[in-house]
Amino acid sequence: MNTIESQNSIFPKGEKLPADYFTGAASLYTLVPKDETDTFTAGSVSFEPGARTNWHTHPLGQILLIIDGKGFYQEKGKPARTITKGDVVIIPSHIEHWHGAAKDTSMTHIAITNIGKQGPADWLAPVSEADYLSVH
Repeated sequence: MNTIESQNSIFPKGEKLPADYFTGAASLYTLVPKDETDTFTAGSVSFEPGARTNWHTHPLGQILLIIDGKGFYQEKGKPARTITKGDVVIIPSHIEHWHGAAKDTSMTHIAITNIGKQGPADWLAPVSEADYLSVH
């Protein structure tokens, strides 16, 4: 880790996340694989500039703690909102949404995801390039 970005990071970047659910380069460093009750996980998710999730839902909700950079969070049918270091995003159960970095800067968040019998997330279609660029 010799770059300025990695020297300023709280956690390592972790493992690359699958292109099936992400556009661009995103990685996950697992902080809590599952708690003792098997009801949540926590991880640091790093998005390179322009990287983002697909549309998805969480059967039991999720909380994002933005720890670095700038990005966007959008719920289906609502305008996207800018998210930056220090912001907290509370995502209710079953709300279709996406989140990711701005096109010109990276973004890192801690994701605290509740896990039910259905698993942590239901992955949907990618966010189109036109929709992503419209939020900038």
